[in-house]
Amino acid sequence: MTPRSAPVEAAPRRPLTERRKAGTRRDLARAACRLFAERGADATTAEEIARQAGVGLRTFYRYFRTKEDAVEPMLADGAHRWLALIPGGPEEGLPGPEALREVAVTALTPKDAEATEAMRLTGGLLRAADDDPALRTVWARINLDAEHRLVAVLAERAGPEADPLTVRMLAAGAAGAIRVAVEQWAARPDGPTTGPGSPSDLVARSMLRLTGAVAPESTSTE
Repeated sequence: MTPRSAPVEAAPRRPLTERRKAGTRRDLARAACRLFAERGADATTAEEIARQAGVGLRTFYRYFRTKEDAVEPMLADGAHRWLALIPGGPEEGLPGPEALREVAVTALTPKDAEATEAMRLTGGLLRAADDDPALRTVWARINLDAEHRLVAVLAERAGPEADPLTVRMLAAGAAGAIRVAVEQWAARPDGPTTGPGSPSDLVARSMLRLTGAVAPESTSTE
């Protein structure tokens, strides 16, 4: 008799309520980004964001304190996505500029139409932030959080003997390279999403410049 193979366990899924909440939050963020990019934050109300997302105003305020805060989930997704791409594990040493450049280029290269649209919305939102202190505050908060997360990722990879100052400098350089590349690209409304002048092209150049000074004494030999 042929033995039966063990059943394949499905990956655990979040409860339906949590998935619905995450979906609503994402819909509100996308609606806010689109409206802010099109007309600016001053000309957009929280009620309009809620209406475009298909929910009521009370639901909007259940998720966000202000209309500007509504863009945070979408911007944070982009800012944090590349952290999961950093190769290696504990005590393998800090990654060098080339490794960080490769990760950043991958993260800032849109893989499909949805990712391209999200990048375009981010660009429009950052242009709107030029005239809106509240949006600039959200963007600054997201980037600072991304840098703090990167410090933790690099510290774990480098191990307890790593110099904390070197870890922080490398994280600041890498996070700054991504921020500068995205902001520089966003300044051009017609900027390409791939190829020369795209975020991935700009970050390839800025990453090497902003992390190169830290790397020689901090990278491991592989």
